[in-house]
Parts: sequence; C-alpha cells; structure tokens
Amino acid sequence: MKILAQRETLLPPLMQVTGVVERRQTLPILSNILINARQNAITLTATDLEIEMTTTVEAECSEEGAFTLPARKLMDICKALPSGSELILEISNERATLRSGKSRFSLGMLPAADYPAIEPTPAEQVFTVEERVLKRLIQKTSFAMAQQDVRYYLNGMLFEARPGMIRVVATDGHRLALSEKAVDLSPDMDIQVIVPRKAVLELGRLLEDEERPVKIELSSNHIRFRLDSTVFLSKLIDGRFPDYQRVIPAESKNELVIDRETLRQALARASILSNEKYRGIRFHLQPDVLQLQAHNPEKEEAEEELTVDYSGSNIDIGFNVGYLLDVLGVLETDQVVIGLNDANSSALITGEDEEGDRYVVMPMKL
Repeated sequence: MKILAQRETLLPPLMQVTGVVERRQTLPILSNILINARQNAITLTATDLEIEMTTTVEAECSEEGAFTLPARKLMDICKALPSGSELILEISNERATLRSGKSRFSLGMLPAADYPAIEPTPAEQVFTVEERVLKRLIQKTSFAMAQQDVRYYLNGMLFEARPGMIRVVATDGHRLALSEKAVDLSPDMDIQVIVPRKAVLELGRLLEDEERPVKIELSSNHIRFRLDSTVFLSKLIDGRFPDYQRVIPAESKNELVIDRETLRQALARASILSNEKYRGIRFHLQPDVLQLQAHNPEKEEAEEELTVDYSGSNIDIGFNVGYLLDVLGVLETDQVVIGLNDANSSALITGEDEEGDRYVVMPMKL
C-alpha cells in the first residue's frame, strides 16, 4: 500500500489527534494512532480509552487498508520536515516506510485489529451549538477545574443545556467559574453532565473561533462532538456535581468597581513578594481606596494603593492572588465589579455589563 499526502494537509489534524495520546501507556498500542486508508482520504484515530478523536485527511491511497503507527514519532517527523514537503508512506509486511525528498524513515507497526475502540450507547439527546460559542464557554471556565482531586466529580466541567440556554460550570472547591450563553435549544431540553478535565482541554484546543455548527450527541455515559471531518468522543464522569447555585452569593452588600487591567497589573506586581506556597494577598478596602499587601517568610513586603469606585464599609480580606489573576485573565470588559459581604465571605467577580460570566473566589486567612 502506498499513501501520498502533503505535509501542510496532514500535520494539523495529526497534531490534534496526537494530543489524545498519553505519554505513558499501560497498553503499547495506545501509543499509536489508527490509520484507515480509503481511495481519496485517510482517517486518523487516537484514544486513551476515555476519550477518542477521529479526523479525515485528504490523501491519495493505492488501496484500502488499516494499520497503526507510533503517534508522537510520526508527528515529530512531519513537524521536522520542510514546509511544502510531499510525504510518501509505503506499508509492507510489519514495517512502514515514510519518504520525503531524500529523507527516509522506517517505523514499526502494530495490528489494526488490536486497536481498541470506545463503543458508546445510542444517542438519547442531540443538539447543535455554534463552534465559537462552545469555545468561549470553555475558555471562560476551564481554569477552575480541579486536577487529581479525590472528589473525582470536580476533575471535570459541568455542561448544562436548558431551553434557550447552555451553561458550563467548573470548580475546585476554592473557586468557581460559570459561563452561560443564550442559544436556540428545544423546549424539552434538560441536560446536566460532567465532562472529564482532559476531554475539556482537548476540546478547547480543537475548537476554532468560527460560526460552524457543532453537533453534540449525548448518551447515558458518553458525549460526542461532530465538527466537519472531526469526531470527538468522551466518556462522562458518573457523579453528582455540587449545587453550585448555593455557592454564588445572592447579593453583595459592598461592591467595588475598578479598571480590570489596572488591578491585574497591581496584583501581578504584588504577587512577586507573596508567599510562594500559599500565594496570599491582602485587600484593605475603604471608601475610594484599595490597598493590596503581600509578604513572605523572608520578611519581604509589597504594597499597592489603587483608586477605586467604592463607598461601602471598611473590609480586610485575603485571597489567593493566582485565583484572582486567572479570573482577570479571562474577563473581557474594561471594568470589573467585585462584590463582598464581609471578611469571611466569598467574593463574586463579574465584568461590568457582562452578566453571562460569574466567578466566585473563597477568602483565605493570612
């Protein structure tokens, strides 16, 4: 079998599917990608048994067939070849030979018949969301997902679809990010599922800022995203997501309004001398003035004073500065609103005139 493909055509989808492949595998074949050759295209498939990505690439194939090749080695070879290269892949016996110009690479293969496939149950709910809407929802919230938390249901993102609205929520128990968008969904839509962390991150890389429709198919234990020639499939986390509505403050007695970039730069400067382990920073708030203070075990201190729009009571409260910087990094408005009740209550951060995104950050003792 001989396959002819262009480097610029093959490399982007190859990089996408290789992102699914784990560097350390219990099964050697999971380090490979499955390649199915047809007359005018090849289909690339990668899986880690939890998520699976399949994409189709234009190519000239001398015959139909299937085989597997080492994912990262194939990707690294393609990346290292010059732009505009033509790739010729020849398959014979148990070896694959890749030629381009005067370069030649011989790669080992494993049988396509041994490649595992995720078999989802039939789709029970199907709906469509614009690609850029889905990408924005993930960008606005994915930073707040937990990582390797014993509360396994936090190691992912809650996807909710209701009539006229789609909402995503992420929390690690110390902070919460919520983003929602009005979309045209059927009146009987009522979905609430948890998508694993790795799937969310890979999906965020896959999606573009385009108006193309993404078809979402949901079954009892899987979610599938269909986008042009690419299909992304993930298992769902079987668990109960916390009641996030209870975490979001219903009202804030004190609100300060401040320029987002001014606050971000001041926090970044003060954080240089914060405790490297706890990243604590103190807010001392009084009418029209916000003082930021940080210190560390070496007795070094940083202090910033900012003019703010604030007329509430005096408050001293501590936060993890990294959590605040994460929020300010994804908000898009010039002005941000920080709602506070007292020194022991969580802060609610929103963009001025931007109701779709809400962020909650718990205080910390300093």
